[in-house]
Amino acid sequence: MEEKKSTTQDIEKVLQEIGDKIEELVKKGADAGMDAKEDIEKKIKDLKENKTTLEAEFKKGKDILEREFKERSEDFKPKLEESKGLFKEGLKQIGLAFKALFGKK
Repeated sequence: MEEKKSTTQDIEKVLQEIGDKIEELVKKGADAGMDAKEDIEKKIKDLKENKTTLEAEFKKGKDILEREFKERSEDFKPKLEESKGLFKEGLKQIGLAFKALFGKK
């Protein structure tokens, strides 16, 4: 789960960097001449569209992963509870065996 969170944070960081680069281009575009300005504005528009698409894909992937994790955890929950009970019973039996073995001679 930690790896998933780390990967999610990495992707969010990359998207933030893309946004920062877009803002940097906007500032440079304001300082550029008219011909260069039009070219830069077109590139900025394309970058913003791509960023929006990347964000949407990221959100969709994140939602799928969260749904899969929830479904899988629901599937395994009864088995984990059963295993937990069996483990406790096993420990109880080991304790009784030690009592029987060392308690009375």
